Amino acid sequence: MGNTIFTDPANAKEIIDKCEACYVAMIDTDNKPYVLPFNFGFADDCIYLHSAPAGKKIDALQKNPEVCVCFSTDHQLFHRHEQVACSYGMRYKSVLASGKVEFIEDFDEKVRVLNIIMRKYAGQDFTYNPPSVNNVAVYKVVVDKFETKYSGY
Repeated sequence: MGNTIFTDPANAKEIIDKCEACYVAMIDTDNKPYVLPFNFGFADDCIYLHSAPAGKKIDALQKNPEVCVCFSTDHQLFHRHEQVACSYGMRYKSVLASGKVEFIEDFDEKVRVLNIIMRKYAGQDFTYNPPSVNNVAVYKVVVDKFETKYSGY
């Protein structure tokens, strides 16, 4: 059992599509690491996110848009010998996606992105009233680098 690492976005898509959440690492306004879970959408090699329009994460992302997004799935505990703790390990598939956040302000583009996210979780598109679109922050991670890892597979 070894590790296989890919950098092609096509290898990342399979794993990303299986995940229910992602974890976004950023640097907060005090220059400290800050990680949050997000619901997300994925299309055109970009990760789409949404949140409240104000708060610590928005302040952090406006100050420094560089992020690393983590996806992890297919976890399986294994062991070589049941009585030897050091022989235990975890199989998994993961993706690290590094890039920059770009905030989306255009109403129609926000609706398009919200539907990318909603198709992932609800399997359909929705219509939105203007206050619901205007009162949500919508942003995308333009990915510079994908690192896909199969560990133990």
